[in-house]
Amino acid sequence: MSEKSFVDVLQPLTFEELSLTADSIAKLQRPSGMIPWFDGGHCDPWNHVETAMALDVMGRHDNSRQAYKWLNTTQRSDGSWFNYFHSDGKVEETKLDSNVCAYIGTGLWHHWLCTNDETTLREFWPMLENAMSWVLDMQRSDGTILWAREENQNPWDYALLTGCSSIRHALISASNVADVLGKSKPKWRETAKRIDQVIQNQPHAFEPKDRWAMDWYYPVLTGALTGDAAKLRLKSQWDLFVMPNLGVRCVSDEPWVTASETAECSLAFSAIGDVETAQYLLNTTIQHRTIDGSYLTGLVYPDKVIFPAEERSAYTGAAVILAADSLLGISPAAQIFKYDETKSN
Repeated sequence: MSEKSFVDVLQPLTFEELSLTADSIAKLQRPSGMIPWFDGGHCDPWNHVETAMALDVMGRHDNSRQAYKWLNTTQRSDGSWFNYFHSDGKVEETKLDSNVCAYIGTGLWHHWLCTNDETTLREFWPMLENAMSWVLDMQRSDGTILWAREENQNPWDYALLTGCSSIRHALISASNVADVLGKSKPKWRETAKRIDQVIQNQPHAFEPKDRWAMDWYYPVLTGALTGDAAKLRLKSQWDLFVMPNLGVRCVSDEPWVTASETAECSLAFSAIGDVETAQYLLNTTIQHRTIDGSYLTGLVYPDKVIFPAEERSAYTGAAVILAADSLLGISPAAQIFKYDETKSN
């Protein structure tokens, strides 16, 4: 990694500040349990799970359970979810995304770690099992998972590195849930290992998305790459994606810093034990923080233009909370994105 100036004047977020961010997320929750991106905005199941996880970190377990109940009521009979919902609950986009549908595995394992609530885990087991079955039906012969398909149509013919990285973590998390409930699912772990092998040895198996920061750090964040390979990957593209003291570019060719990508990248550095860099990145997100604890989605430099205009997204605040948890150990789930190579991930 190249030289970098650490934001020494900024202090880590306090519990009170993070609690205010959790409040800003909880205030968006609809009576149905849905958590839209912002007031009047749409909702997608992946970011919905991310916000539920953040609420659990900060002790809002009732809100989190309501969020998972909404997923339970909106799941399709085949185990999938539509990609986007309007804030009134109507379907906005009917695309079916494998990563979006898999993330419930990470969410429910995280909920268990935070609450030890086996009753809720059993209640949502059918939802989880059906979701993972649908995801595995999208697997192709090389072990990767196809990205998506339109409703009632054949899957698209390529896999994504970020999506498969997230799916491998979700499969392992889901198998942990299965073990807690005495419903072992070895195929889920085997599928995750096959995905790891492709990520580690056949990177060209994925549709090229090198422009996007997520393809840089997600294999590390989700444990597909660990040890020296993970450290080398994060070092190799630091200068491409990180704007010093500002945060992580969403895409490599634009000066557009997004706080969610910055917080997720912080999680990736925390995963490899580089706490100093993880804290540095998380500190830069303070420039996105607003007075009520919510976070602006993105800022375009050098003029610090808010983009999308005036958008403060719940999933951004959630990513900040999860990154802070990894550093500060706020919840019993703080280790969910950390990896011990001597054990199964």
